Amino acid sequence: MITFDQAFYERIIEILDRRNCRGFSYWQQLQGRGSKTGEPHYGSHAWPSMCSAIMTVVDDAKVDALLEELHAIDVETEMLGLRAFVWNIEKTI
Repeated sequence: MITFDQAFYERIIEILDRRNCRGFSYWQQLQGRGSKTGEPHYGSHAWPSMCSAIMTVVDDAKVDALLEELHAIDVETEMLGLRAFVWNIEKTI
């Protein structure tokens, strides 16, 4: 699961394409705020930005490289916010 400022959408899609991570689901407008730092994303007058999320199932062999590339984006612009979370997927149909 990748949550991010909407400004990162194209870059994240490029990374997924480059890493051959084809399937995903995308939520365009989410509200939230980071657990430690970064600006809130509420879509309000005071906090106008919004965040988005992508859920993708990635082969174990691709996870670390994908996380490293996403982390590099976050480090460039920490206040915008980008987080990636990994869960084990037991089964798919």
